Amino acid sequence: MTCGEIMKLILYIAALLTGFLLITESALAQIKVSPEGPITSIQAGIDQASARDTVTVLAGTYHENNIEITRPITLRGIERPVIDGNGEGTIMVIRADSVTVQGFGLKNTGRSYIRDYTAILIDQASDFVVEDNHLYNVFFGIYLAETDRGVVRNNHIESYDRREASSGNGIHLWNVRNPEIIGNRVTGMRDGIYLEFAENARIHSNVSNGNNRYGLHYMFSNGGTYYDNTFRENGAGVAVMYSEDVDMKNNLFEHNWGSSSYGLLLKDMRQSTIEGNRFYKNTVAIYSESSTNIQIKRNHIEQNGWAVNIKSSSARNYFTENNFIQNSFDVRTDSPRNNNVFEGNYWSNYEGYDLDRDGIGDVPYRPVSLFSVIIEKQPESLILMRSMFIRLLDTAERIMPVLTPKTLYDEQPKMHRIP
Repeated sequence: MTCGEIMKLILYIAALLTGFLLITESALAQIKVSPEGPITSIQAGIDQASARDTVTVLAGTYHENNIEITRPITLRGIERPVIDGNGEGTIMVIRADSVTVQGFGLKNTGRSYIRDYTAILIDQASDFVVEDNHLYNVFFGIYLAETDRGVVRNNHIESYDRREASSGNGIHLWNVRNPEIIGNRVTGMRDGIYLEFAENARIHSNVSNGNNRYGLHYMFSNGGTYYDNTFRENGAGVAVMYSEDVDMKNNLFEHNWGSSSYGLLLKDMRQSTIEGNRFYKNTVAIYSESSTNIQIKRNHIEQNGWAVNIKSSSARNYFTENNFIQNSFDVRTDSPRNNNVFEGNYWSNYEGYDLDRDGIGDVPYRPVSLFSVIIEKQPESLILMRSMFIRLLDTAERIMPVLTPKTLYDEQPKMHRIP
């Protein structure tokens, strides 16, 4: 090959490489939005993007609402730019699959009694990611409607309206499949996390505290799991209703106080598991109504008003290997009959003995006290709670039960706390 041919070959290869680099640079190019321009509007930057492009928004405050995303893009904030909705309507709507929204501050949605104005609405989309955003002074925070395989992760959602009727939910899911709600912090909303008609939801490592109603509100949603969450100081604790095959594990329910407050409320639940949770200083740790076939095991239930309030409509529920420690009342029920099983639990109020040293009490423990029955009929009698007279009545009732359920007892109470 002559020198001229070699030179032509080199120039040809160089041209190919230059073209490839230009194509790659074009494919990786990012659309930038900044207060100084030339693109100063987030919506304008989104409108210029093609599918799979990244729109980068630099630090600053952008006064926009009803931002709409209709193609699969990544919208990324640098140094947490703020989108101020100016109290008008919804701030952002996602109506495309495979969208990522990351790193923004969003504030000041509209508020309405008839419209669910939202900081971020995901409508009929799948495979999206909404993460690392800070939302404050919003009506609804992040709203998922008819979605599939979405991830809501590491967001901070906060609002300040203390009235339940005029506040929205932090993370609201309606008619969704396979959502993942991970590592979020929600406070000051109506419900921290609300699910209705959600299938196979995975909710973990969230902190939901100081909300006006429930830390988590779970409705008509089957096959989900929630674990490693903290629900603290919410108006009525956590409610899980009208669902089945739900696993609730390793959560913390604490300081949910009020006249109608619970750590965990179960209503019309079936075939579910409550395991490894801690219930600490709630008015009622676990309230159960019309729920069946629930496995409640290895939970730590400490210093609550009532550890368990189980209605006669609940049946075939199994309380095993739980620690009941220093609760004012261990179990409360409204029926003389018992349709549930209490077996192998540790009760700090148990005063029995273990002559054969096998770690199991030799006499059964009756967790329903006479005084709890009296309080249910005459709440004013609570003033006598620590009196010697009441203690003597309870002791006599446990020896010869007359007013408390004769068949509600733990036949194998553990002598030592279960690790």
